[in-house]
Formats: sequence, C-alpha cells, structure tokens
Amino acid sequence: MADIIEASKRQNLDLHIQSLGPFFRITAKSLKTGNELGRAEGLVRLWLGGKILHLDSIKLRRKTLEMEKSIFGIGLYVGAVAIRYGYDCGCKKAELLAINDTDLYHSKLVRFYKRIGFRSAYEVTGSSFGDLADMLVWGGIGTRMDADIEELMIKWCTRFKPQVLD
Repeated sequence: MADIIEASKRQNLDLHIQSLGPFFRITAKSLKTGNELGRAEGLVRLWLGGKILHLDSIKLRRKTLEMEKSIFGIGLYVGAVAIRYGYDCGCKKAELLAINDTDLYHSKLVRFYKRIGFRSAYEVTGSSFGDLADMLVWGGIGTRMDADIEELMIKWCTRFKPQVLD
C-alpha cells in the first residue's frame, strides 16, 4: 500500500481510504488544488468461497477531464488501493459490474477492466429473472467481471514500485 500511495504522490494525487465495518471508500484528491478527482466505494463480503472484494462504484469527477492525465490513470490508482485493501482484508477475488449506460462507454469500461486483469463472468441484461438480484445489487445492467486479487497484484506491483535510478 505504501508503494501505491507514494507513486500517487509523484502523480500529484492524494489517496485516502476510509472504512466502516465491511464498507470502504477511497478518495483521490489533487495535491495541487485539493479538489476531489474521484472515489471508489465497495465492501468486503463473506461468501461460500471466502471473502470477496465487491467494487460497487468508481466515479471520476469532470475536473479529471481537464487534467493532462488520463481519467483511466486516476482510476488505476484508486483501483489499486481498493485491490490492496481487499488483499489486506483476506479477499481472494474481486468483482464489479462494468455498467452499461451507453454502448460506447460500456465497451471502453470492459476493455479497461480486461486490460488490468478482470475477466467477463456474464452479462446482466435485465431480460431474465436471474438478472433481478444482480440489478438490485449493482444498480443497473452491464458486464459482471471478476479478478483474482493475487494475480492483479502480481501483474501491477511493478507499476507502483519506486523507480531506481542508475
């Protein structure tokens, strides 16, 4: 976690995590302006196979669009803190819904989450009775995606390690 926080500071981001029971919130603020740039919320749930990191939402503010950084870059930092928090809580798996508000944005979300290591589990379309529970939990339709937390950490750990200069 310390490596992620330190790497975020090099990008002028201030990341904080708050938790209450199983719920958590991660906020990203600009070190220059103090403005909130984004946040992630979710919870750690007990399930049959053990604890699961349930990523409920990642929201990025319009101010991030004015920045030189990619909004997905900020999302990567916020997501990294969430994944590390899940790992520290004993979660083996992370799950999320790539919400389908528009076809264009949905396809970008799915590509982004696949690129960082999530796999499509199934589509929540609202067309079946089985989708009702997912729609209530996630608040919409989209692609349900899962990831192995350890695999994510192995894949991305070097991204947040301090750079060694020769």
